Amino acid sequence: MESVSFAAGKTLDFVAIGRLCIDLNANEINRPMEETMTFTKYVGGSPANIAIGMSRLGKKSAFIGKVADDQMGRFIVRYLEDNGIGTSSVTTDRTGAVTGLAFTEIKSPEDCSILMYRDNAADLKLEPGEVDEALIASSKVLLVSGTALAKSPSREAVLLALRYARKHGTKVIFDIDYRPYTWTNPQETAIYYHAAAEKSDIIIGTREEFDMLEQFDGNADRSDAFTASQWFGHHAEIVIIKHGKDGSIAYGKDGSSHRGSIFPAKVIKTFGAGDSYAAGFIFGLMEGWTISRSMEFGSACASIVISSHSCSDAMPTFQQVDDFMRAAKQA
Repeated sequence: MESVSFAAGKTLDFVAIGRLCIDLNANEINRPMEETMTFTKYVGGSPANIAIGMSRLGKKSAFIGKVADDQMGRFIVRYLEDNGIGTSSVTTDRTGAVTGLAFTEIKSPEDCSILMYRDNAADLKLEPGEVDEALIASSKVLLVSGTALAKSPSREAVLLALRYARKHGTKVIFDIDYRPYTWTNPQETAIYYHAAAEKSDIIIGTREEFDMLEQFDGNADRSDAFTASQWFGHHAEIVIIKHGKDGSIAYGKDGSSHRGSIFPAKVIKTFGAGDSYAAGFIFGLMEGWTISRSMEFGSACASIVISSHSCSDAMPTFQQVDDFMRAAKQA
């Protein structure tokens, strides 16, 4: 399988739905959270990062989500708009919900963790009636983040968005994005992940995330090939399984498989790699590139972001990725 076809004649390239929050990244790196005194504020949330990445790479993008009626919510909306992302479908909660916060701990490049505050988070208050069918119909791609399925009414809003995408020929990309602290139990997680994966054209996740997704599917040996094959009976054209520093494997519906390469990086922190990889990979596919070339571009995006303090602010432009890849190959 060499490439993926996207609908022509649509006014938008990309729309994401899901989590909008604030990342507070530790400034004092190489020390535990208990000893960290200052943090820098960034827009966060996996789908937000990917949307920012797509916009920076030149794709016309929009977002469907919900923010709190507070200073952080207004900061998020302004940041999206400053990055060229349409916010007509980003609504404001009026019930007293708050903006989700993620404090990051950077003990070392290999030892990073996130302390999340997600109780009564505004992004999980998105309602089905706030999902704009016309916006999804006008986009070539809808990206769904798994965390948005964790609570009602957000999960119903996402399932409705998936229905609209299938109705209007919009490609669905499902980023599993498993965050255990958001869910009630693993069984619930698997059931709702299944509902989304069955309607998706491209599914992206780590080996551990796929294990969560298929816990009822009899994949006892945790085989990547088995994982990929079961989704090709639905709508999936590509299944990508990430293995951290060991790279990733993309399986095509035609039986092909493609192993992604890794670029060297001066690693500051590990988080953000998956979001930047997804943005680069999706961009490549939308440019009509082969799966292998798209994976290589995504890996370069990931190396740039993990070499930076932020995730969203570090999402690179096409020229930055091209320059990085040229320099890496000449080294």
